[in-house]
Amino acid sequence: MARPLFVRGAVALAALTLAGAAQAAALRIAGANDILTFDPHAQNHQTTLAYQQMVYESLVRYTEKYEVEPSLATKWTFVTPTQLRFELRKGVKFHDGAPLTADDVVFSLNRAMTPPSNMTAYVQSVKEVKKVDDHTVDVILKAPSPVVLRELTDARIMNKAWAEKNNATKAQDYKAKEENFAARNANGTGPFILEAWQPDTKTTLKKNDAWWDKPKGNVDSIVFTPIKAAATRSAALISGQVDMVVDPPVQDLERIKRDPNISVIEGAENRTIFIGFDQFRDELLGSNVKGKNPLKDKRVRQALYQAVDIAAIERNVMRGLGKPTGTMIAPMVNGWTKELATRAAKFDVAAAKKLLADAGYPDGFELTLDCPNDRYLNDEAICQAITSMWTKIGVKTKLQSNPMAIHSAKIQRFEVSAYLLGWGVATFDALYSLDSLISTVDTKGGAAGNFNCGRMSDPKVDGLIQQIKSEMEAKKRTEEIHQALQIVKDNYNYLPLHDQIRPWAMRKGVTTVHRADDRPMAIWTTVK
Repeated sequence: MARPLFVRGAVALAALTLAGAAQAAALRIAGANDILTFDPHAQNHQTTLAYQQMVYESLVRYTEKYEVEPSLATKWTFVTPTQLRFELRKGVKFHDGAPLTADDVVFSLNRAMTPPSNMTAYVQSVKEVKKVDDHTVDVILKAPSPVVLRELTDARIMNKAWAEKNNATKAQDYKAKEENFAARNANGTGPFILEAWQPDTKTTLKKNDAWWDKPKGNVDSIVFTPIKAAATRSAALISGQVDMVVDPPVQDLERIKRDPNISVIEGAENRTIFIGFDQFRDELLGSNVKGKNPLKDKRVRQALYQAVDIAAIERNVMRGLGKPTGTMIAPMVNGWTKELATRAAKFDVAAAKKLLADAGYPDGFELTLDCPNDRYLNDEAICQAITSMWTKIGVKTKLQSNPMAIHSAKIQRFEVSAYLLGWGVATFDALYSLDSLISTVDTKGGAAGNFNCGRMSDPKVDGLIQQIKSEMEAKKRTEEIHQALQIVKDNYNYLPLHDQIRPWAMRKGVTTVHRADDRPMAIWTTVK
């Protein structure tokens, strides 16, 4: 696979002070939305993954430049194109003192592969996992894969005996509102130990003194506090109640930047914000149109697209923190091109109305737009703007906003007609988006279409995605990615809005590395 290309500023580095003689310190972080679960295979949700990765580790991990390096495995070898052998790091212990063995790796990867796991995207290349000896594991692939190592960076390893003891051998079924022991407790090998998680209140982590690696920073404890209210989040930072806010309110950013006690670093995320549509039901939920689903008609989807003034949203709502796009992946993701990112059709209210009339809806119809109100930069405000724009062409749109904990489960149960979502690309490769968002939904719970919440289905795109999964010739694979993304663009299956730019604000004395995946790295952070 070609190495990911990064636009200038995509990975913004704050001056990272090595801990050296720095005194150990607490790091207090605030954000708008909370962790959903501590079960490492239950929810593919970035805030959740950001804190899980402090507790649980994978066989491999990323460097600061997003190159794959050893973690719980010290070495890997392709014995054959479909047989990947990992040699495990010796002497690693879980937080309860149990040693890491091959049995834990085999158990964990199988757990991630098995429904109701929501992390199947990270093991979608894997056919089988075999123990060779206590410190060697073979990962058997379905076919040669150019991205398997990048996928495995988020396939977290649990202790098999701990999971068995606590009746947590299967992943939590989050969308079914299931609880299990692993959802509220944790036992990883990582640099921090979970002390307590109080949903919607506080998460506390403490340094793992027995960690096999050495941190570059001086953080010995972490307190994460979800603060949904924008003004309260800003006030907590300005008053010194927290050290860092990972999503400072857009409307407060200039004021925060002027504060001499606060510094702000920002960079492009690998995340695209978009609107999805129900293209599966024969009758649209909650609409005055009975017996049919307008969103299954390409002309209607195009009308909704052309009714949205993306430039106005960027200017008035995002205030420069969103780069308008016409495709479903961000610039630093392998497979992106400028041509794909250009808008599919210009903003044109008259053209949108004509398209609706041509489709048989001259007076429009009723539609509900579901939106999170605590996850992305100005997410609810984006939806409010779109609601108004759609109403102007006769699509009487009702906004339904919820915290991400509710929104995520709702869209995964397919209980929405139109919805806003943001998709970050953990592998920095387009396959991750294509398979999760665009593949026809695997009704058996596999990785394919696991976040295709509008259940679009295109056999030609499905065929291209299957080719992309195993194509090892880079040029041909890139062409196939372009073809798949172009089909989705031409059919208006999704309404891409912008690639998000994420600022982090912190008190003076806090230095860290900005991440395109929006995951604060406490081991790379120093607090003076």
